[in-house]
Amino acid sequence: MAKIEGIRVKNFRTLKDVTLGRLWNTPESEPLTPMTVAIGKNGVGKSTLFDVFGFLADALKFGVEEACDLRGRGGFEKIRSQGQTGAIGFEMTYREDDITHPVNYEILIDIDNHGRICVQKEIFFQQLDKRLLLFLALINGDGFALKKEGKTINSDNQNMDGFDLDQALKLCKLVDDELSKAEKEELEILPIDVLKAVNEMSMDMGMEGVEAVELSDNRKLGITTLGALKQHPRITAFRQFIEGWYLSYFTPDAARSLPLTGAQQHLNSKGDNLANVVQFMEREHREIFQDILNRIAEKIPGIDKIDTEKTSDGRLLLRFNDKGFHDPFYAPQISDGTLKVFAYLLLLEDPDPPPFICIEEPENGLYHKLLETLAAEFRAHATGKKGGTQLFITTHQPYFVDALEPNEVWILEKGADGFSTIRRASDDALVKNMVAEGLPLGGLWYSDYLDAC
Repeated sequence: MAKIEGIRVKNFRTLKDVTLGRLWNTPESEPLTPMTVAIGKNGVGKSTLFDVFGFLADALKFGVEEACDLRGRGGFEKIRSQGQTGAIGFEMTYREDDITHPVNYEILIDIDNHGRICVQKEIFFQQLDKRLLLFLALINGDGFALKKEGKTINSDNQNMDGFDLDQALKLCKLVDDELSKAEKEELEILPIDVLKAVNEMSMDMGMEGVEAVELSDNRKLGITTLGALKQHPRITAFRQFIEGWYLSYFTPDAARSLPLTGAQQHLNSKGDNLANVVQFMEREHREIFQDILNRIAEKIPGIDKIDTEKTSDGRLLLRFNDKGFHDPFYAPQISDGTLKVFAYLLLLEDPDPPPFICIEEPENGLYHKLLETLAAEFRAHATGKKGGTQLFITTHQPYFVDALEPNEVWILEKGADGFSTIRRASDDALVKNMVAEGLPLGGLWYSDYLDAC
């Protein structure tokens, strides 16, 4: 299963310039772990870091302009770092699987000459030695894509293809300048001499295996359009990877609702289809479904058994048997914490899990002694089997952090300029040694050992 190795964020709210993990130009850094946890005090940027993934997913689905307004973001100027005039930027390095070469994605978002939010720059590439070989390069929606991609990118540099970054950007700029000039002169097509120049330049650059791309709307991502075409399997794989992300906006009240009958395969972001997912699991995975419920029940304090009851109109109700009572309780009567743990554990039991799960402050509403168990379950899911889901979690609960290793934890703090800084707990030799001696990481955080000097 695909994994994010590193991500860089620029000019996104309090994240003026932060990097987590390994990017193509920071090979000395360690990649993100299968479970990555961001910690910090209130107001240091944990929610903003969580929303980075939400913004990218929304931009892929709806375009960058609409993404700026969704989920209460307030528009481009509200999410651009205060006092900054540069573009909002994201860089990501990921692997399709353990044996493939890393692939890199970079996007810059800004306001164009007409005052519209647009994708200023978008590139998708791999690195071979010191060369950057591209599958896609767009400037303001115009550029080039590789005509025929190989299906795999081997880690031994076999089957590496792509076109050169510097040459492509020069050609993109030439085309973009000529299109702007043609627009001002109200020309419907580029002059023939310009077309010849572009063609000759591409041939000189050895880019005859490249096709021109002109998006009709530069507010949309190039990977959204090209990722729907079979001739671009790597772009398609990356698009599907982002589309498969699960970002949890779970609310217990939503999970208590009784939706209309109908099985649904996956839990949605708010969790209001919890009963539908249970119905799907009971129908499609009948032989393992009760085993799954039994395993979940063992991990929720006070719960003896979980089963289901079908109503006359075909709905499937969850019944929780409390050890101290004869009659079961139904989901609307269950506490917030129990519902939340059940939803998270059911999500981890998905036979077709998402490649990336992002959860903000899972500790809310949970008994503190349950947090280490939950953290252990998250890690077991991420690392316990080949191709497990990668998890990204934010928290400010030391009990949760007690179950973590220093290389899994990133510490967010406010810098002197008011913007967020981030560092890995394992970068502090003292912290690593104290954890190696048996001191819990959460306890060290609570005692201020993780604070910057």
